[in-house]
Amino acid sequence: MSFETQVRGGVAELVIDHPPVNAMDCRGWESFAAEVERLGRDSEVRVLLIAAEGRGFCGGVDIKELAADSGVIVPLNRACWQSFANVYDCPVPVVVAVHGFCLGGGIGIAGSADFVLAAEDASFGLPEIDRGALGAATHAMRLFGHRVARRMLYTAEPVSAAQALELGALEALVPASELRERARELAGKIAAKSPQAVRLAKESLVGIDLIEPKSSYRFEQGFTLELYSSEDSQEARDAFVEKRDAKFSD
Repeated sequence: MSFETQVRGGVAELVIDHPPVNAMDCRGWESFAAEVERLGRDSEVRVLLIAAEGRGFCGGVDIKELAADSGVIVPLNRACWQSFANVYDCPVPVVVAVHGFCLGGGIGIAGSADFVLAAEDASFGLPEIDRGALGAATHAMRLFGHRVARRMLYTAEPVSAAQALELGALEALVPASELRERARELAGKIAAKSPQAVRLAKESLVGIDLIEPKSSYRFEQGFTLELYSSEDSQEARDAFVEKRDAKFSD
């Protein structure tokens, strides 16, 4: 199991826990998507809080699984798309608490949510171009804007928590020791409101969103698959697994 869940006081907590870096394989992402959908349908749930244990929030997808089995790219793409879509479409507000690294698929989760709180040690990155892949630029743009998201994707350089706060991506920046409790405080405030009103508010906000991320991310994934089929992509994945510098053809 890549996560644990509990519901109390109208707040569902989904905690990612998949050592060593919370990088989930295809089955993990499929299970994550199904759990988000289940919690959103639960009449007892008024707010969904997503957090994580370990060194960082989420390391994205399991590159070693991709390196071992190239055929997993299609179901993995589908599972990631469904995961982010289910967070975005969740009938109740979604609060994400980020500590440490938030990479690739972690950006997809955070960029699909209603609120993001971060610990002072948090950083946000899209390292895909160094792993022979693409993805989650849609969600980075929702968090940081177009210019910063382009730099993140082209250079694979991360954005610090302090920068994320300046860019308006975060609800709050707090000490790591206070992160989960501050996220619970925000979730509790929302959970105390009329459940019907909050669900209708969420549905209305999704309906008026000017940049609908599900179609945008699906468009991105077409290029991910094209790149994944190339020799450069295979070399990038092999180099990552073997912990060496990649050597690309001219």
